[in-house]
Amino acid sequence: MFEFSWPWFFLLLPLPWIMVKFKPIQQATPQRLRMPSFASLSSLAPKITQHQRKVSWLEALIWLLLVVAVANPQWLDDPVALPNEGRDIMLAVDLSGSMNEQDMEYQGRYVDRLSVVKAVLSDFIKQRQGDRLGLILFGDTAFLQTPLTRDLSTVSQMLTEAQIGLVGRATAIGDALGLAVKRFSQKQDSNRILILLTDGQNTAGNLKPEEALILAREEGIKVYTVGVGSDGRGGFSLFGMGGSGGSSIDEATLKHIATETGGSYFRAKDVSGLQQIYQELDQLEPISDEAQTFRPQVALFYWPLLAVLTLLMLSILIKALRGLKQEA
Repeated sequence: MFEFSWPWFFLLLPLPWIMVKFKPIQQATPQRLRMPSFASLSSLAPKITQHQRKVSWLEALIWLLLVVAVANPQWLDDPVALPNEGRDIMLAVDLSGSMNEQDMEYQGRYVDRLSVVKAVLSDFIKQRQGDRLGLILFGDTAFLQTPLTRDLSTVSQMLTEAQIGLVGRATAIGDALGLAVKRFSQKQDSNRILILLTDGQNTAGNLKPEEALILAREEGIKVYTVGVGSDGRGGFSLFGMGGSGGSSIDEATLKHIATETGGSYFRAKDVSGLQQIYQELDQLEPISDEAQTFRPQVALFYWPLLAVLTLLMLSILIKALRGLKQEA
């Protein structure tokens, strides 16, 4: 659709004719300040030999184009649907040594806990259209792998490339929670959610979970904690010749963190349990259903300005050629 942003500027169209009509009155009045008049453009056009000065067709066309440019013509494309305004979700993933325990069955075989988390969490990330996601990895300490972004493919790729022991083999739950608080403090107007996945208990870091909890509660960050790992023995462990020694999850601390921040604690003992957790999170933190659209705008004001410049150059060229012809 074509439209003008400021159509009221077309009220200026008759201005040159008004100025020409009242020119004798202006000449009779003493003028202390002389301003360039529109009639000066006549020097660029063929001379008009009439008793009373009139606006030539060239001047009229130039003025029309100038008014059109000032009215800001633009083309509006078809409406484009925007993603619904979603949530700010920070994912904190445990990379401690115990995440290598192969006690979770996936596609008919036992695999380590981190592989299951990656597989299920990648699907969760792909479904977060409209959300902003960030990724925190923690072991001996915590570091921000990906800041909050709507580039979901990058978040998924960074998660896929995460490896056990990348930040040590201990578990710094307090540092992970504290880092999330620090990053969320820069997003005051968002609904801030942290999903913390771990298979152990806090054994490292500079910040205790209770201290980080106080900060999270003050900032209004809702924390959903997920305990990952099977209760029974199964598969193969890199830390022992038999199967997994079972779970060492500090469920009491994880439940306390979730409850105090208004979130929930989940236990993921297998793949289906982890998948169900993400489905429940969608119900607990729904996305707004209000549709948003915008219409791309293409500015066109430079076209009439280009036409004005072309006409002026053409007029000067014609006048110069006539002058050369008269001298010849």
